[in-house]
Amino acid sequence: MKALLDTSTLVAALVEAHPEHERCRPWLEKVCAGDLELVVAAHSLAELFAVLSTLPVRPKLTPALARRLIRENVERHATIATLTATDHRAVLDDLAERGLSGGVVYDALIARAAARSGVDRLITLNGRDFRRAWPEGEGRVIEP
Repeated sequence: MKALLDTSTLVAALVEAHPEHERCRPWLEKVCAGDLELVVAAHSLAELFAVLSTLPVRPKLTPALARRLIRENVERHATIATLTATDHRAVLDDLAERGLSGGVVYDALIARAAARSGVDRLITLNGRDFRRAWPEGEGRVIEP
């Protein structure tokens, strides 16, 4: 199975102190064991770094540690899905046509990466948001 793990799932999987760690960690373990093909949106790498390096946990995750966690636990195992300028314009057009505004654009961009990558599942802690951003992929969006 091929799955895109969004930023919310990756943060929870990587940070033991996260309240959803136990729900999300098994997905990353399946990836590391070779039982799950991982796709990550390129945008999520930046978002993951931003969240990990500012997360209010003790001990604090330094930028260097955040980078190492991403490299060793995500990049080493993942196909990084990138979008073109045409993809970005198509997402903006779709959201405007459906009257959706604000932060949904970020979920829609990740959903577009999932669709273009042909994933079987998009795994997120924000299922409702992704179903709104990607109605045609509703059956593929699951929560851990």
